[in-house]
Amino acid sequence: MLDQDLVSQEYFYNFLTGKYSIAVMRRLQRNLKEAGLSITSEQWSIMYNLWVEEGLTQQELAIRTFRDKPSVTRLINNLERLNLVIRVNDKNDRRSNLIYLTKIGRKMKDEGMKQANNTIEQALGGLTDDQIALSHTALHRVLFNLK
Repeated sequence: MLDQDLVSQEYFYNFLTGKYSIAVMRRLQRNLKEAGLSITSEQWSIMYNLWVEEGLTQQELAIRTFRDKPSVTRLINNLERLNLVIRVNDKNDRRSNLIYLTKIGRKMKDEGMKQANNTIEQALGGLTDDQIALSHTALHRVLFNLK
């Protein structure tokens, strides 16, 4: 029984250190670069949320990407420099900016999503549908337990 406990602990230590998510994000970064997209995997997470819904505040983006507000501000600043997003003052709240995609940012969606899907396929290679469903259920439970 002790050996099983050690295996279980090792799995969760890897989970806690972000080993799995870092590996996926590194692969996404490589796939984006190989496709000629000049964004990082972190920037992709901001872009993805804007591809789903434009006009989000920086606070909403922070919540949706599980990042702190200063990190999101830095990512948006860099995306602005790349001419992929713009900030627009919120008419209802002068303290807030709404983030919108530029034409270039919108045009990037198809290739960005293609590379994300490619990354997911690479990460899930060799797993059965049942294994994927079980992993999803387990991770959903972990998230539920921590909320």
